[in-house]
Amino acid sequence: MKLVLFSVLIIAIGIAFICIRVFSSENGEMKSMHVHDSKHMKERGIHCVIDQDKEDRMRAERVSRKLHNGKNNKQNR
Repeated sequence: MKLVLFSVLIIAIGIAFICIRVFSSENGEMKSMHVHDSKHMKERGIHCVIDQDKEDRMRAERVSRKLHNGKNNKQNR
């Protein structure tokens, strides 16, 4: 029983902190915590992992095309 009351108390404290943050922020909205929305991360050149993955796949595709085109040019000679 003590464990249940302790758990409820911890959850209530957490909810209270979230409410305080929402009520103290402008327009009742919380700031975005995503990497791509952070000004400081952008200044450092740090991107979201999804964006980095997309860039890496595009880079790998370009390299693959160059290698493929290079093989075709050698075979056509």
